[in-house]
Amino acid sequence: MKLQRKARHKRRTAPIERNRALKYGLIVIMLAVVPLLLVFGVEFIQRGSFPETWAWMMQNQKLFAVNAIIDLCVLVFFYSLFGSMMTGVTLASLLLSIMALVCYFKTKLIGEPFFPWDIFLKKEGMNIIPLVTGPAAIKRLAALGLLVVVLVAMHFVWPRLKMHIGGRAVLGILALVALYSLGVRTTWAAHLFDRAGVSEIVWDQKQNYSNNGMALAFTMNVKNSIISKPEGYSEPAMASLAQDLASDNMVQTASVSKQGDPFQGKQPNVIFIMNEAFWDPTLLPNVQYSEDPVPTIHKLQKESTSGYLLSPQFGGGTSNVEYEVLTGQSMSFLPDGSVPYQQYISKPVPSLASYFETQGYKSMGIHSYEGWFWNRESVYKELGFESFMSKDQFENPEYKGLFISDDEVSRNIIKQVDETDRPMFIYAVTMQNHGPYDDNRYGETEIKANGNLTDDARSILETYTQGAHDADQSLKMLIDHFQQSDEPTVIVFYGDHLPMLGLDYDVYKQGGLIGTGSWSLEETKKMHSVPFVMWSNVDLPQEQKPTLSDSFLGTYVLNKLGMEKPASLALNDKLLQEAPGLLRNLVVDADGGLHQSVPEDIQATVNQYRDLQYDQLFGKQYLAKYIDQEYLTKQALPNYNEEFAIPAAEGSGSGTGGKSS
Repeated sequence: MKLQRKARHKRRTAPIERNRALKYGLIVIMLAVVPLLLVFGVEFIQRGSFPETWAWMMQNQKLFAVNAIIDLCVLVFFYSLFGSMMTGVTLASLLLSIMALVCYFKTKLIGEPFFPWDIFLKKEGMNIIPLVTGPAAIKRLAALGLLVVVLVAMHFVWPRLKMHIGGRAVLGILALVALYSLGVRTTWAAHLFDRAGVSEIVWDQKQNYSNNGMALAFTMNVKNSIISKPEGYSEPAMASLAQDLASDNMVQTASVSKQGDPFQGKQPNVIFIMNEAFWDPTLLPNVQYSEDPVPTIHKLQKESTSGYLLSPQFGGGTSNVEYEVLTGQSMSFLPDGSVPYQQYISKPVPSLASYFETQGYKSMGIHSYEGWFWNRESVYKELGFESFMSKDQFENPEYKGLFISDDEVSRNIIKQVDETDRPMFIYAVTMQNHGPYDDNRYGETEIKANGNLTDDARSILETYTQGAHDADQSLKMLIDHFQQSDEPTVIVFYGDHLPMLGLDYDVYKQGGLIGTGSWSLEETKKMHSVPFVMWSNVDLPQEQKPTLSDSFLGTYVLNKLGMEKPASLALNDKLLQEAPGLLRNLVVDADGGLHQSVPEDIQATVNQYRDLQYDQLFGKQYLAKYIDQEYLTKQALPNYNEEFAIPAAEGSGSGTGGKSS
């Protein structure tokens, strides 16, 4: 009887055991196959062609395997979280596909891939949506939609492959630990990367993603969001640097005093205008125009101090240029693609705004767009501004195209200066000429472009050029006004970065500025150089500056104005003499020579510059113990934006200090 019962039990349980074996077999097969398909799909979205994707897979089989391991961890995490294999596959596929789409479009638009810290851009990320309309975007989005439909349909036909909650918990924890280890590169992860031949190209993230694959490059960049203490950074080292800086600043201050005071004891208004994507379109060698699009700039280039700023950005990332100009710090020492306004500035940081406040000025930020964008409302407080006027404070503003006009910004600058008794430091950021430029926003444009251009390229260029012309005329409006003013005034006008003119730099290629292959150092310099001009209603010495990093502009202007600077800015002075151009992958030396990395003879000065920046932004602020305590430790003003607080609370769209942008 016992044997019969065992036999009957065995017959009853045999199908269950076979089903269980089949279930686990399917789970293993899916865990083995799906990550490989995910890597292929992600890279296909990135690269845009089957042959290129296949070639990368065949030539980089170990890198392909590492990408598959990362995708497997993502899949396992979702599987363990929801207990359904198809749900895990669906969510992993959607997440990785969306990341690949964002990476593809971001790279096409501004030459930068998708970074881990981009996740925290919040509303700013939505700003890319108008830029991804067109056939390429529609095809990829349609493919993603089709993928969603297929995966949802498979839920109804695929067997439910569930696992016991205990096993799921173990798998989920293991997946998270593995992802964390790969992100911060623990010992075993580093060993895996070495065995796979992983080579991280931190100075060229576009190439980094292309060589290593999106999942791997994205994961490696996780550790780059962690700022490591520079080797050699310590209090004794900063004390020694403070002593050197104090000595250098005494020499520079004595030199300034010998120059005399061109303002005859009056404090000049100092107005910085960072014009959105402003660049000189006549620099395209294969294009001619029906008239000079930027006559004011060309006139000032002959008569006033002018030159070219080396921007850390291309096509976007305006706030990073603000960060360099206002703080005197460099993006070169921060992770590629990072956004200090979003990631690092959560406490008071010394800046031009706080410096001018210590000199009795009213420091005001003006921007003709949303105040929350790039977290400016909070950051400007930490940078020491007294007030910040954004789009919300405009009274019936003039729009031109999609955004508030540059003329409106100029009118508000004039209004603020004329209605304020104290001398003013104004940092104005415009918005009118923001991309994209394929929208024919101005209709029939005044200035026509002639050259061997496609119709689409010509339309993009003429739309951009109209905006550049309007920016030029808004500068002329300011100059015409302040020429008649008895208040000494200095205007510094420049662009934040070159505009994004078509996908893959299409207009620049057709216009002959760059070739179709990888950029040379000279081409890199061209694609990061924007014109700047400096005008004053008081005679100032004229100078042509062929190259100047944005991070050195503040120091340079203070020198031209004959103003005494904090001793800590003496290092900027020293470095701009040795290497006036400093980007992550391009250094311009004092003789104009181009280098991909820092030359050995100036490495020590660059290291000091890096250590000083780390001390201010992340370190113990050792330097403030020895020099510039007031400047380096100045707190945010308690009355920050007080003049606009009451109207904002009442729901008013205007501020008490006049219109602003």
